[in-house]
Amino acid sequence: MRINPFYDAWLFLTGNTDEHRASGVGWLLVTLFLALVAASIWIAVENWRKDPTQRTAGHFATWFMRVMIGVMFYQGSIWKLPFPVSGGFDASLRPIAQYAAFGFHRWLAQNVFIPLLPVLDPIVYFLELSFGIAFILGFLVRPMAAIGMLFVAQLWLGLYRQPEEWPWLYVFLIFTLGFFVVTSAGKSLGLDALLARSQLGPFKGEGLIARLYRTIA
Repeated sequence: MRINPFYDAWLFLTGNTDEHRASGVGWLLVTLFLALVAASIWIAVENWRKDPTQRTAGHFATWFMRVMIGVMFYQGSIWKLPFPVSGGFDASLRPIAQYAAFGFHRWLAQNVFIPLLPVLDPIVYFLELSFGIAFILGFLVRPMAAIGMLFVAQLWLGLYRQPEEWPWLYVFLIFTLGFFVVTSAGKSLGLDALLARSQLGPFKGEGLIARLYRTIA
């Protein structure tokens, strides 16, 4: 049950939410989250210090919004634990079979998604966790945001007719992720900017990984 934003944020940061407790690895999730935030701040500071073009309000605002969307995905991934099927994930998926906007989507949920819950739960968990990590660190943000748009679009259409849902919430999130794609948000105080400037390791030179990375990032 939510109390207020400040108290709930404290519970999240200390691993004392119901989702943390149910996961069975709450301490590990908190440690990973704090490490990601610390790394994001370090990356932002390095960009700010070494690249004068990064020292703008626009880059800072993009960094902050990107990190917060990453935090949202990270938090949203937690209630997909424990495996193979968490109660929260089961309860969130089944309404698609009833409330999806289109008949084929309802059929897909009923005949494919629900029977494959033990397979889908880990896939969705690691996908959302990947979104969280990518956006917090600013790494491969453009391709991950593009995938995220498709992911959220499935939720938008899947829960479109559910009375308790407001479809525009998902549309706004799709627009936000689209903004990340268009602006290459990882290059605003993110790891994508750091790698583009320093070209470390396999991201340096004209190798296959380097060229592919420059193309999609």
